[in-house]
Amino acid sequence: MTNRPMTIGALARRLNVSTSTLRFYEREGLLVPERRSAAGYRLYPQSAEQTLRFIRRAQRLGFALNDIRLLLQGDGAAGAGGDVMDIAEQRFLDIERRLTEMLVLRHELEFFLEDLTARVGRVAGGQAGRLYRDLLDQVCGHEAHHKASSSLSRLMQRLGCSLAGPEREKVFAALRGRHLHIWREDDGYSILLTGRDPDAEQALRQLAASEADCHAHVEPHVTEAEEGCLFQARGPNAFLFAQLFLALESAEA
Repeated sequence: MTNRPMTIGALARRLNVSTSTLRFYEREGLLVPERRSAAGYRLYPQSAEQTLRFIRRAQRLGFALNDIRLLLQGDGAAGAGGDVMDIAEQRFLDIERRLTEMLVLRHELEFFLEDLTARVGRVAGGQAGRLYRDLLDQVCGHEAHHKASSSLSRLMQRLGCSLAGPEREKVFAALRGRHLHIWREDDGYSILLTGRDPDAEQALRQLAASEADCHAHVEPHVTEAEEGCLFQARGPNAFLFAQLFLALESAEA
């Protein structure tokens, strides 16, 4: 990469955003051109690319523009470090509260469905109860009586993953414990595996190919990105891929 400044069009293309978005960030004081050319075109320093990545990432995490402005200014503003930490910690607490609400709701819903299954069995008879249990297993991704299985195994069942046995373990072994970024985008999720690792990239492509014919998912795809390898899944069940990768990243996956 050279130190030559970039035009607004070049910067927009590098991060796949519109020039109108960059002009909006400029009006909000988040992104400042280095200078203008003799013809009046905005010229941005190379560092603007990292600034723009930071802005987009902070927005995905739910930070307000005013907060992002302060975060960008924090490094150079005397006494701003405490304010920056307060903003980040408050956002973290907000997410934790929402996450806790969802986890509690899921926990109670699972018990409610168990009770509902028993009720169906009593009212409609054993055969209807067994049919309802089969449906429950498909929807919730766990077996009757909560048979012991790892969270990763349950996720694979819910995904309907076609990988099995030694081949499956080889694929996930290449991805387990790897640092990644995950964000919601349009109707799905994007998972960025940072760095360059041919084995991990190959595993991502094998995972995408294995799910290509799965009726439960829109075919995921893998592309190369500047910061690593990008796995993208679309459709209403794409959240399962996000859960899968989170489980793989954890030490207990």
